[in-house]
Order: sequence, then structure tokens, then C-alpha cells
Amino acid sequence: MRKIIATEFYTLDGLMSDPKDEMAWVTSSFNEAMGKYENETYDNADTLLLGGVTYRIFESYWPKAASNPEAFEGDAEMAPKINNMRKIVFSKRIQKVTWHNAEIFSDIDPEKLAALKRAPGKNIIIVGSASIVRQLATLGLIDEYHLLLHPVILGTGKPLFSDMKDRVDLKLLESKDFGNGVVFLKYQGK
Repeated sequence: MRKIIATEFYTLDGLMSDPKDEMAWVTSSFNEAMGKYENETYDNADTLLLGGVTYRIFESYWPKAASNPEAFEGDAEMAPKINNMRKIVFSKRIQKVTWHNAEIFSDIDPEKLAALKRAPGKNIIIVGSASIVRQLATLGLIDEYHLLLHPVILGTGKPLFSDMKDRVDLKLLESKDFGNGVVFLKYQGK
């Protein structure tokens, strides 16, 4: 069965983005080992779950990344993978999507997601999309959490696990050092 994997860049103070949803704190320390992890993660997935904010950020960047001379190193190779994946956007505000292979779900239906996990295919990943991660965590639908813990304290920004009402126990499956101060933590969900 396919897994739903939340893969997140994360700070020591529990944030997954700064107040402007900018990621300079990630790109400044991104290295070859992190790129290898990203490539493997996307190679083993065929579906991307996104919230509305993350969708807008991705949709404005990835379709042009392969030809953008200012794109981050490695993004030209990553762009076709992301652009060709199925993208499910959870949003009540977005009425129409134009990005290739993107579709809108107005709400999270646990039965639909369970059926998606049982369907043939590769893994399903969530990137960013804190509200989607929180909702799926509460429903016990996330199989693995891949947290890339960065040695930075932002002070303000978007927390990944704010407003969680229920405890979610996780099991550490793997940890490794990327050699740049970033630590990879892989947890099994419910």
C-alpha cells in the first residue's frame, strides 16, 4: 500500500516557514546530501498533496524552474518530476487550477484518502501545507513524517503543529546528519 509522507523543512523553534513564506534559511544550507534525499523522495512518489498557500507558491515557481536562469541549483532537474506528478490541492478558496495534473478537493475526506492510499501507484507526499499536515495528523492518515531539522531559530513564522488538539505518538525510524548542521528525522505515524 502507498504511504502518505509529510516531508518538511523545520526549525529548532518548531516553524516550517518565516512570516513571508520565504525559505532563505533552507536554501542557504541546502547541500548535495539534501538534494539526494529530495530526489529519492520525489522519485518514489507520484502524488503531491498541497494546501492553497503552498499550491500558489509551487505553481508560480515549478512550471518555469527548468528554464529559469535564477532557479536554485538542481531545480531544473527536479522540475519535470514535480510538474508531472498528480497534484491534489485542498482549498475552499481556489476555484480553478491551471497547473498540469492539478485538481481541487474542497475538503479532506478520510475515505477518499484511504482509497487513494490503496490505489496502485507510488507514495503520496505533502510538502509545506501546515494546515493539511495538521488535519491529516489528527485523522491518523500520515504514515511517515520526514523532518529536516535546520540549525536556525526564526522567532516568528508558521508553526507546523499549532492548534493540534490530540496527542499523536510517533516512532523514530531513522535519523542522519546531512553534514551541514541539518538533521533528518524520519518518524512513523499511527
